[in-house]
Amino acid sequence: MDRIRKWFAPPTAEYEPIQEPVAYEDDIDTPAARAQSSPPFSSPVYWVFFILGVSMLWAWNMFLAAAPFFHQRFQSDKWATTHYQSSILTVSTVTNLGSVFVLAKLQDSASYPRRIIISLLINVVVFTLLAFSTLLLQDASVGVYFGFVMVMVFGTSMATGINQNGVFAYVSGFGREEYTQAIMGGQGVAGVLPSLAQMFSALAVPQQDHSEEQAPEASWKSAFACFLTATGVSSLTLVSFLWLTKRQSLHIIDDQSESTNRSSDPITTPHKTVSLWTLFSKLRLPAISIYLCFAITMVFPVYTSQIESVNSGSSSARLFQPAAFIPLAFFFWNAGDLLTRLLVLNPRYSLAHRPYALLILAIIRAGFIPLYLLCNVGGRGAVVQSDFFYLFIMQFLFGATNGYLSSCCMMGAGYYVSAEEREPAGGFMSLMLVAGLATGSLLSFFASGS
Repeated sequence: MDRIRKWFAPPTAEYEPIQEPVAYEDDIDTPAARAQSSPPFSSPVYWVFFILGVSMLWAWNMFLAAAPFFHQRFQSDKWATTHYQSSILTVSTVTNLGSVFVLAKLQDSASYPRRIIISLLINVVVFTLLAFSTLLLQDASVGVYFGFVMVMVFGTSMATGINQNGVFAYVSGFGREEYTQAIMGGQGVAGVLPSLAQMFSALAVPQQDHSEEQAPEASWKSAFACFLTATGVSSLTLVSFLWLTKRQSLHIIDDQSESTNRSSDPITTPHKTVSLWTLFSKLRLPAISIYLCFAITMVFPVYTSQIESVNSGSSSARLFQPAAFIPLAFFFWNAGDLLTRLLVLNPRYSLAHRPYALLILAIIRAGFIPLYLLCNVGGRGAVVQSDFFYLFIMQFLFGATNGYLSSCCMMGAGYYVSAEEREPAGGFMSLMLVAGLATGSLLSFFASGS
């Protein structure tokens, strides 16, 4: 028990923020404190990281947005229809975790910009193949197409892992929380836009077009557009990031004497190797918090794809039909997530430097899970007969706590390590994030069978 108490004891000097001033509660957030240890803020750089954040989760959200297509494609096989969502989640997050773990240990000769570029190229190839599979594999059996989708999920998940490791390590080298917040905000946008597009497309299709003869054709076309859009987003991100690396290289050449002491050099700066255990000892509370955050969060896609409106029925409005209501529920969750990711840009509303508060919030979020069982899961009836309760209390608040907690954890991590440890710390925090996703996706199999 003494050893456990010591482990959870308040942090000693090793857990204090590295930068000066050291006044933990009040002074550390001041602009003067950040200016002493950080390069000047740049709006173009901020928006490049924002686009990187959008691209990082766009692939993941394209698979969620394509849920109606996959449901229609696998409907002839009961097992595939029931478990395709959990299978995608599991393959995605386990592959993601494996790639991030390996890359987090390969620090000495790491070229983080090169990792980002490779990941974007992989996504371009994968989503191009997925788009054309909707045209070329229409007659393939469920088993063949299910296997193809899992291979594509594996490819884009490996790319996402490479991208997460590279982006969070690269941005940490800049020493500015705003750029990390830009990535988190971009991830929030990547969640909102696909769900909005899917909802409006369902509402835009005339009612008579939902016949058995026309629905499959509409589904194929929608999936083709969905996957091709992901290709376009990855391509745009690649161009933007190449501009950033060129800008940084020119900046270093023009100001060598100043830049030699910075860890933001995209190619030439040597990287300090830091063991994962050392990083965990310094970042244990933010690391555990973000792990719990995403392990709990992964329950929401499974339940959201199953819960129907309490007002659904043959005579109800189109918005309450599953084709539109399910994307609407995803939108509410992602809207809450995005709002709080943007909120923390103001240090006044951030808990980034209060790790114990973050851990408590991460634990409290588990209370959202049993509340899903009060809703209309699978159309079996709801204990709480209210769409307002489901959309605003469940989805919006659950998403809001996810965005707030994850942003605070990632933004504050750099304050507890030295300047040369920031890049490994960024990679380590992305590892803990993905570990939480992997744990939650494995547990989602229990939720999908409930």
